[in-house]
Amino acid sequence: MIRFSWRHLLPALGLALALGLVAADPIPPSIQRRRKNPSPNIILIVADDLGWGDLGAYGQQRIRTPNLDRMAAEGMKFTQAYAGNTVCAPSRCALMTGLHSGHGRIRSNVQVPLLAADVTVAESLRAVGYKTFAIGKWGMGWEGTTGQPVHKGFKDFVGFLEQVDAHNHFPPRIWRNEQEVELQGNANGARNDYALDVFTVAATNAVRISVERPFFLYFAPTEPHANNERGTNGMEHPGPGRYAKEPWPAPERGKAEMISRLDDAVGTLLLAVRRHHLEQDTLVLFTSDNGPHAEGGVDPAFFQSSGPFRGIKRDLYEGGIRVPLIAWCPGRVPAGTTNTTPVAFWDFLPTLADIARAPVPEGLDGLSFAPLLRGFKRVREPEYLYWECHEKDYLQAVRAGDWKGVRPAPDRPLELFDLAHDPGETNNLAAAHPDVVLRLTGFLQKSADPWVPPTNRPPTPPWFPANSPK
Repeated sequence: MIRFSWRHLLPALGLALALGLVAADPIPPSIQRRRKNPSPNIILIVADDLGWGDLGAYGQQRIRTPNLDRMAAEGMKFTQAYAGNTVCAPSRCALMTGLHSGHGRIRSNVQVPLLAADVTVAESLRAVGYKTFAIGKWGMGWEGTTGQPVHKGFKDFVGFLEQVDAHNHFPPRIWRNEQEVELQGNANGARNDYALDVFTVAATNAVRISVERPFFLYFAPTEPHANNERGTNGMEHPGPGRYAKEPWPAPERGKAEMISRLDDAVGTLLLAVRRHHLEQDTLVLFTSDNGPHAEGGVDPAFFQSSGPFRGIKRDLYEGGIRVPLIAWCPGRVPAGTTNTTPVAFWDFLPTLADIARAPVPEGLDGLSFAPLLRGFKRVREPEYLYWECHEKDYLQAVRAGDWKGVRPAPDRPLELFDLAHDPGETNNLAAAHPDVVLRLTGFLQKSADPWVPPTNRPPTPPWFPANSPK
């Protein structure tokens, strides 16, 4: 095991030569030549348990997120974007592989690694010359498995391999590719090196060392996920924080600070892009892996983190899967625009491959939404979107047009909602529209795969009970 202070960790391991942001230098001829190349840099930022309503751009009133709000004002805000799942690992699997949770390798948070056959967006982009970086939380393959980032298309990785390790925001160690590295500032229980700070340095350095060729940076900070192992207040951050004087419960102050620190990190990363004159050559996408949590002592209703929607993390109602999505590329993505087209995490691989002119694996569930980023319509829309979850029970959901079906348990009938008139999913219309229920149930049967990985609570048969078609 290697021991480093994070202030010297990354350059010593080869990700960068120095930690600080460099000054705005003249654009070298090599960069000017590359800018004629139509393939842009791509930065994909995925927050952890951030709700649709946690950002100012999406209506948040009390938590300050000026950098993300500016990013939305300078770019495109999606209002009907969906995570791949309502919990982390299967959601990120959908993002990486272009397969929804009825087809993807990972169906729950129980450890199942990606295999060699599972092609990721990083492998697709690397095939056409992109430098690839993964920084932050991974959760799709641990030490010694085929699912480690360095085996799934990423040239450089700094972060957490396993999800439980990622709960700790002051970790004693992190991974650098296939080597575990100790953070001296957190040795013997000390709490000096904040993981987000380490990852932000790594992300800005990835930008700085990649200015002469296209790069793909997957930046996955762990804010505002709770440290579940810390009990009643698991909202960790270097104190006291900018909300210390607010008359709120301590966990809510901590959550607000974590989200604002996430916003700070995004601002630092965008500043690095601007300082290297890459803003018109870099597409930045910001989203979250699922809806807001109710862990670490927080109440998601306190900040209205689900926005106007019902449900939170581990639910397949809108609040558990509808997430913020902001696209930013000045001069290319229309500024100040709002897009209401439904898109989902499994659309990301074909979208980024489309933008990079990279190969797309066969048999994906996703469709490219690249035209939307330029203000056009997609060539075609998906017939439906599908989710399944294996955390609380075997849950399923499907959306077709404005109709949304939710099966909250294997032995429960399908609930039906009209999202156009009832985005909060308060009025179950199943009895009034049996034809729609029949059609959506057919989509559930078509999408669910009989293979299910091991879970803590296996699904209880029958999978398709009352009101299923014969």
